[in-house]
Amino acid sequence: MNSLFKALNDPTRREILKLLRDKDMSAGEIAKQFDMTKPSISHHLDILKQSGLVSSTKKGQYIIYSLNTTVLDELINFFFDLKKTKHNGNEKKTNN
Repeated sequence: MNSLFKALNDPTRREILKLLRDKDMSAGEIAKQFDMTKPSISHHLDILKQSGLVSSTKKGQYIIYSLNTTVLDELINFFFDLKKTKHNGNEKKTNN
């Protein structure tokens, strides 16, 4: 889970996730959206892959990156579980 939070902590990586929400893209297509070097974008993509937020598939000479919504579902469930509290031995949800 630490790698997931590390990946989400960076604004560039969050922007990459937003791009991939709309469609799968190659590293070159992603790089065109930012004012930084391709190696920097590759570094961000590697961190997103390590966290499981992004998956990649080789298609010909290109690597296509996709958003992995399964990990996002797990993250949302984690936060919902945090929202629950124990009171008098019974599990209740807070009203906040």
